[in-house]
Amino acid sequence: MTVIKQQDFIDSIADGFQFISYYHPVDFVKAMGEAYEREQSAAARNAIAQILINSRMAAEGHRPVCQDTGIAVVFLKIGMNVRWDATLSVQEMVDEGVRRAYTDPNNPLRASILADPAGARTNTRDNTPAVVHMEVVPGGGIEVRLAAKGGGSENKSRFAILNPSDSVVDWILGEVPTMGGDWCPPGMLGVGIGGTAEKAMLLAKESLLDPLDMHELKARGPRTRAEELRIEIFDKVNALGIGAQGLGGLTTVLDVKVLDYPTHATSLPVAVIPNCAATRHLEFRLDGSGPARFEPPSLEHWPRLAFDLASGAKRVDLETLTRAETATWKAGDRLLLSGKILTGRDAAHKRIADLIDRGEKLPVDFANRLIYYVGPVDPVRDEVVGPAGPTTSRRMDKFMETMLAKTGLLGSIGKSERGAQAIEAIRRHKGVHLVAVGGAAYLVSKSIRAARTLAFQDLGMEAIREFEVKDMPVTVAVDTGGNSVHESGPREWRARIGKIPVAAA
Repeated sequence: MTVIKQQDFIDSIADGFQFISYYHPVDFVKAMGEAYEREQSAAARNAIAQILINSRMAAEGHRPVCQDTGIAVVFLKIGMNVRWDATLSVQEMVDEGVRRAYTDPNNPLRASILADPAGARTNTRDNTPAVVHMEVVPGGGIEVRLAAKGGGSENKSRFAILNPSDSVVDWILGEVPTMGGDWCPPGMLGVGIGGTAEKAMLLAKESLLDPLDMHELKARGPRTRAEELRIEIFDKVNALGIGAQGLGGLTTVLDVKVLDYPTHATSLPVAVIPNCAATRHLEFRLDGSGPARFEPPSLEHWPRLAFDLASGAKRVDLETLTRAETATWKAGDRLLLSGKILTGRDAAHKRIADLIDRGEKLPVDFANRLIYYVGPVDPVRDEVVGPAGPTTSRRMDKFMETMLAKTGLLGSIGKSERGAQAIEAIRRHKGVHLVAVGGAAYLVSKSIRAARTLAFQDLGMEAIREFEVKDMPVTVAVDTGGNSVHESGPREWRARIGKIPVAAA
């Protein structure tokens, strides 16, 4: 009988989540590198380059690849011959491992988990509890699969119970465009088919832990209906032209995974869950001989890109920025920002709106400023701020009218597209929306030279801060005329795909 010691299990969980916070899986790095070589859209190629540069920096610096260090998800297959030498439950042991990983003083990870989700939404401060799925199987060991799932991609999960005669592929092709760039493509799609509602979602989530092997699958050909679906969905989703960060391009997905399960004769449950450019997962086995050991991947797997982020970009002095200058920017323009910007996201925007509604004084002057939607990781050592990539812009759409009309704000910085409500507010008030690359958080943080908290300190990572930046790379996503690159880019590339010679996958 295999004896698994409590401390060995906790240490393995803690070390595993630290490991995946800064090491992308090698198969992902290779697939992203191949996508970079194939890409013909300048905007998408720039975004993929930033993701790859950021990934190497994170691996070298042992700092998170993304500021959203994810919700901890753990799949366990526990052998029937295992005996635990433990006083804690399995959930409690996993949570203790997650707690240690996320509060590690050498590489603290962002606490993103809120208790009482439909009420007070109070941060648990250590990213617990984890989401744990357990299965008892024959054998004498424990198979552990870890994932740190970012909120931006998780929020784009889709589920439906189709009619048995409906097309799964057609349904997915209808859903993916509604995800836009919020989930930070290129990444993966996990598809679960069959079972019941919760089983389909679980299949989709677990499928995302499998290695990227689309090129190998295409080379040998499909052997099952699930593999046929993988190829068909992969080709047709990429033909949508959504591209990296939703800017338009050849690669929207690096791979598609499909798991299925028998279902009721009247049902066809289907779930699709995207995995973003901050793909983080790890698999290991415990056999009673001690904690798991993780071998760092060789940096030779990461491409060294001679990519000049300044080439073709306009430099902007934020200290002298005016509406007259922002009116000259066009959707798709690349900028390098230098000077001071404010930060704020969901909770801060809600408080600002409430203060305005009550006619109370704002704690910060927003006039002629840009606000960056970000919740950074805490800094360590000589950092002024930890990884600080953008969060999903669309969550702030309902506040855009108030912010532009009542505060004197020039515009916003986030990731991905704005909805029609926000675009109309931007057009009406001659504002702008800029995007930084989601999944390039450590790279972005290197452009931040100083940081201080100005208001709402109790909100933690959601507090209002002032960043002093130097050559922060962004793209104009919505200009003062309401033109959106997230509409024009995919439209252009969807039309061009099929006319462009693309290297064989």
